[in-house]
Order: sequence, then structure tokens, then C-alpha cells
Amino acid sequence: MPMQPWFSDAKLGIFLHYGIYAVDGVPESWAFYGGRVPHGQYMKQLDGFTASQYDPGAWADLFARAGAKYAVLTARHHDGVALWDTAHGDLNVVRRTPAGRDLIAPYAEALRARGLKVGLYYSHSDWNHPDYASVVHPEPANEDVRTNRFVAPKDGVEDPDAWVRYLAYRNGQVGELVDRFRPDLLWFDGEWERSEEQWGMRELSEQILAGNPETVLNARMLSYGDYATPEQGVPLTPPDGPWELCLTVNDSWGYQGHDHNHKSVRQLVRYFTETIAMGGNLLLDVGPREDGTITAEQTERLEGLGSWISRHSDAVYATVAGLPAGHHYGPSTLSADRRTVYLICFDTPRESLSLRGLRNKVERVSVVGTGTELAHRVIGGLGAVPGVVWIDAPEAGDVDEYATVLAVELDGELDLYRGTGRD
Repeated sequence: MPMQPWFSDAKLGIFLHYGIYAVDGVPESWAFYGGRVPHGQYMKQLDGFTASQYDPGAWADLFARAGAKYAVLTARHHDGVALWDTAHGDLNVVRRTPAGRDLIAPYAEALRARGLKVGLYYSHSDWNHPDYASVVHPEPANEDVRTNRFVAPKDGVEDPDAWVRYLAYRNGQVGELVDRFRPDLLWFDGEWERSEEQWGMRELSEQILAGNPETVLNARMLSYGDYATPEQGVPLTPPDGPWELCLTVNDSWGYQGHDHNHKSVRQLVRYFTETIAMGGNLLLDVGPREDGTITAEQTERLEGLGSWISRHSDAVYATVAGLPAGHHYGPSTLSADRRTVYLICFDTPRESLSLRGLRNKVERVSVVGTGTELAHRVIGGLGAVPGVVWIDAPEAGDVDEYATVLAVELDGELDLYRGTGRD
């Protein structure tokens, strides 16, 4: 199926790592996998997971204020604890925690009521399932896949029948997610622990798309994914095709009360604009507390980013990747009709800004958000080599606290010179 157009137009999504790991504030699933927390102690968090103030409507309102167009919620992480009442196994928050109810359906309903696309995270791996540690990746990139007791069969003795049972469990749960909640996007994880053939990725993809042909799948469906998912660092060269940068607001995916190393709004604006300037989306992660509330620090940052996006929406939505490096000192975006370039300036412009290699005539330059028009002129150039467009710096009242954006309107579709200059 062709990629769904809404995805590349979305620009911002919100990632939610929400599960029993928020009770003690430990790294989601990894806490017991790596031995930081004994397995029994980790699982005892089931008794403390209440979702007592879970309000997906408030979540959806916050995401809308942030400027997001979709969200992705951890329906089931590697620990195997499902946030819905699955018929495949009983390890879920409905039956095993004080929360006692399905958390996925109201989330999907709240997002759709506000025009947001619904994403669900699901881990192929389940470190609690009795049949999971039954086979080994034939060419593992990580030695843990051969040795960790939650992943590898005891003494290396494989059990193909157990693996067949596990795949039936996994496929059954994914089928429930598709049939019950009709997600617009499924965000898979855990794929590194088995090969594509072992996972049965082709069959799983066919199952999902038979249930909902418009479901977007991330690259952790391997050959059957629709888009790339780099994590935690803006790539210097963007992946081919659609992509999304996954980034935490602080250093943790799930709630960890000791982690106060939050990125500032200014830093988030930089991450966001650098990502969309290369044609990607930002999937910004927050970790709700066990009761379902999102911390004040993370709320403030989402709202701060959303305020900047609201002031500069013309340079964000209905745009594509901007200028290649070297034409402008900073990121940029380009309107869908390719007739307006949006220059993003992180620092306060002084005297003038330059735009290099532009063959077009500039019709108008203005400050996005205030509409103030700026004078511009072309200096130099020889033959096929265009001169430099110099734009007068905006006055202090037109400078944004986090990033100032200039709209450069052209006489036609963007036409760039990419040569080496006249000999």
C-alpha cells in the first residue's frame, strides 16, 4: 500500500510510555531484563498500578495544544503487561492491577474526538511469556539474545513448538488491537531478538492490512515497515523515504521521578525544526505517572513547543524538507507548492541574513507570526552563478524567543544553483 499522506503532513506526534514500570519509576521492562531490579519485585508493581487519575481526554487536549497530529501509546511493552483486556493470556491491567479496566479504548476515542490519529506501540518480544525463550536469532547482533534467560532457551536447546505457540499469542494480540481499536499506526519494537522469517513478518503484515489496509507500520516490521524510526539523535543524513525521530523530553522513556534532566523548550524547538527541515516527524516521548497524570515539567514543555508551532504554523504544516546545507545557516522548510522558503533562525539576526544559490527572483520577505515585511537585495553573481540574497534583520519586536522564521516568497518553484562557481 502507498504511504498514508497524513503521516508526512503530521510533523509532530506524542509517544507515551505508560505501564506498571511507572509505579516504582524504573526503566520500563529493562529493569528486570538487565538485573537492576529482581523480576519478582518488578512484577509486584502490578499491585500498585491504579490509573486512578487517567484522563485520556486531558491527554488529547494537551497533545492538541502541543501541535501534535498523532500519538503512540505503549499497548504492551517487553514485560508483556497489556493495557487492554486481551483474550490471549491474563497478564493485563484489567485483570491483574487495581486499574481494573481497559485503557486503550478511551485513549483511542479521546484522540479521534480531537482529530488526532491513533497510534499503538506493541513489542514483538514478551520477556514474561513462557513460550518466548524458545528459539534464538540465527545471526544475532547482540550476545544477550543468546544468553539472557528471558530471551534464550535454557542450555541453548530450542523448542520450535513453543515458538509456534508464541507466534499465535503475538498474532492474536495484534489482531485484537486492529479489530477493536482500528489504529492508524502500529509502532512495533523488539524486532532485534529474532529474524524476519522467525517473526513471520510477512504473515503478520498481511494479517494487519487485511483488517485495516490503511494502517501505517514502522520499520521494526523490518521489510514490511513503511517508515524509519531513528532514536534520540537527529540524523545528519536523513533516512530514505518517510521517517520519524523518537526523542524523550528528559532522559527516560517511562516515568522516573528522579530524572529532572528535561530538555528546554528552546532545545525542543531546535530538535523539532531540524527534524522537519529534513523531511521527518518528531515523535516526542513523555512518561505519565502510574495514576495517569503527566508531570508539570513535561506538560510545560509540550505547551511551550505548541505555542511556538502555533505562531509559526505556516512554516510547519503543509511543508516539505527545505534547503540543502550551505544555502542558509540553519534549518528551513519549503511550502508544498515549492514557492515559499521558510528560513529558521535560532539566534537573533544581526544586520542581515544571507540566502545563497537562489536562481529565483524574491518577491517578498516577511516575518512569520507578525507579518512584518523585510527589505532584501541581491549582491554579486556572475553568469550562471547567482548573487547572494541579503535580507535586512528584523527589529527586536519581530524576534521570537526561541526561533525566528522568515518567509521568502519566490516568483516560481524553488530553483537552486548547486555548482562550484565560475572558473
